[in-house]
Amino acid sequence: MKPQAPRIRMPSIAKLGDVIQIKTKIRHPMETGWRKDGEGKSVPRNRITRFVCTFQHQGQNHEVISADYDSGVSADPYLVFYSKVIGAGTYTFEWQADGGNVYSTSVPMSVAELPSS
Repeated sequence: MKPQAPRIRMPSIAKLGDVIQIKTKIRHPMETGWRKDGEGKSVPRNRITRFVCTFQHQGQNHEVISADYDSGVSADPYLVFYSKVIGAGTYTFEWQADGGNVYSTSVPMSVAELPSS
């Protein structure tokens, strides 16, 4: 199974100071290297080992969350986390896998203008 483009669910616009929910999912087999195929041969290890989300705001990268994945993580890893909106910018999501493979995507975040009183 070839990994597909990662899926991200999050608001594209929020008010300054809001805490937003971010959902991520990537299609990946997460083979541990311990399983045997139908012919008794070992299935090669092929798993995501690390996830990092950063937020670029005013020319600086801020790490939002990072996670090291171990052999207990199921296929198609799904992760939900929260982030406080500190301004307009871009969230970048990166999954690092065995063999030096890296899958990434970015999502812009806009800040809602507050109504004038």
